[in-house]
Amino acid sequence: MNQKSAVLTVTSTSTFESAKAVNLDHFDLSSALQTTLDFNKLISIFSRKIERLIPHTAYVYSHTEFGVEIKNGVFTRNSYTYLLKLEEQMLGKLTFTNNRKYSQKEIKLLENLLCFLIYPLKNATLYQHALKMAYTDPLTQANTRTSFDDSVKREMSLAIRAGKNLSVVFLDIDHFKFFNDHYGHQCGDFVLASVAKCIRDSLRSSDILFRTGGEEFVILLSGTDIDGAKLLAERIRTSIENHTLVFDMHTIKVTVSLGVSALCEEDTAETFIKRADAAMYQAKRDGRNRVIVAA
Repeated sequence: MNQKSAVLTVTSTSTFESAKAVNLDHFDLSSALQTTLDFNKLISIFSRKIERLIPHTAYVYSHTEFGVEIKNGVFTRNSYTYLLKLEEQMLGKLTFTNNRKYSQKEIKLLENLLCFLIYPLKNATLYQHALKMAYTDPLTQANTRTSFDDSVKREMSLAIRAGKNLSVVFLDIDHFKFFNDHYGHQCGDFVLASVAKCIRDSLRSSDILFRTGGEEFVILLSGTDIDGAKLLAERIRTSIENHTLVFDMHTIKVTVSLGVSALCEEDTAETFIKRADAAMYQAKRDGRNRVIVAA
């Protein structure tokens, strides 16, 4: 197998120089790449537009920061991989494969063409950063309330259409105000981050964690019935209770109250969520540090 790897670092003048090197008459690569901020569409457009100039059997693009990996085509023996950078900003890795080896002229042409992809990738990266800020709580790394509102409707639709189970767990940290009042808000932040980590350590990759309020978290459990959700909630409760935190020479014990509900046929998003929320508050009324399953 023939493999070529290179780092393609683009400066502000690279695209201009590449435009002079490539005959772009009737070739709308640049304008086509300005039509989307989606990584998948960008790479697909780029592949399609350069195909007659640089024949290739497959491509794979990855951007580790966002967990993106896009593959298309039939992978063959000759591969050409480029780590894409705009000055010091990483923009992902792109590999093309082909049945035959590229000539030096084709390799140089491919590298010139890649310069046209750099700025669209930069714009897509900035857009993904903005989405991440909007949908991710920086303190706990859980998804935000805005993300939850979108996700619960999507997961309900998928569950109903596929006839699958869907459950939700509401979780509230017991006596959270005590930590802020007695040890300060830095301690409160430490407790929140620690609880979020305990929750994540108990979840599957398909489960989704949200921070929906000050000390309140919600977990969406795709493909999980009420019994499975109850078992998970109890595992989370036990893990947090048995986990001793130390902050500024203070030993801290944290407990949580949890409410669980499963999706019913007649549910709306509001009723599905409301049952779990009510069960959580029932757990607090019943003495805290417990799991209550909604009727």
